[in-house]
Amino acid sequence: MEGGNLLEVRGLSKIFDGFAAVSEVTLAIAAGEIAAVIGPNGAGKSTLFNLITGHVRPTSGQVLLGGRDITGMPPHRISGIGIGRSFQRANIFSRLTVFENVQAALLSHRGCGRDFWSRSETFYREEARALLDSTGLLGQAQAIAGTLSYGNQKQIELGIALAGDPKILLLDEPTAGMSAAETRETLALLKRIARERSLTLLFTEHDMEFVFSIAQKIAVMHQGRIVVEGSPATIRADAEVRRIYLGSVQ
Repeated sequence: MEGGNLLEVRGLSKIFDGFAAVSEVTLAIAAGEIAAVIGPNGAGKSTLFNLITGHVRPTSGQVLLGGRDITGMPPHRISGIGIGRSFQRANIFSRLTVFENVQAALLSHRGCGRDFWSRSETFYREEARALLDSTGLLGQAQAIAGTLSYGNQKQIELGIALAGDPKILLLDEPTAGMSAAETRETLALLKRIARERSLTLLFTEHDMEFVFSIAQKIAVMHQGRIVVEGSPATIRADAEVRRIYLGSVQ
């Protein structure tokens, strides 16, 4: 990989009806790095993630994964070559069991989606159990997903994303709507999974304590642009960042 970068965004822009939601964003994430994109509401963070994962086509610029140009590819192809994604709201099958959610993701990613409603109960059982174990949900495997707490539903979504064996995982507000206890559990879970799987993480988040507890690099977006990028210490000390977003964070 060129320069050790797993994901590269080069001059990426998206204009909606004359409004630049993302403007000339350039960003590089090294393999194994944990990086965050922060900024106020409307800064363009979710649009940036949608551009990277193919949910929105860019007006200009490039997205590269391991040096391969994936700009404008459909989401299922981008997922298939190594980018996993979670969303601000838990994106799960609420009427299926926790186990069935993860098993369905395994079937889909391995090209067996059409068989899910036939004899699928025999497929990838051990792999599904292993994923549930790694995300802390094995004890709730037979629970109906929609009946669990929001924090647990976000864990299910993480298991679904990991079923695709991603090289990099994009997490959009992973702790949104969580209690303080659930946020602490999510922090510990992501740290462990990133370490155990040598996984690269890129996430957006409003909880600054969470960001500074896990991120190795932080990029700050404002009005569609990245205004500063650096280590957590650099971001904490930057006067412009504090003015735009951080407020009283010490």
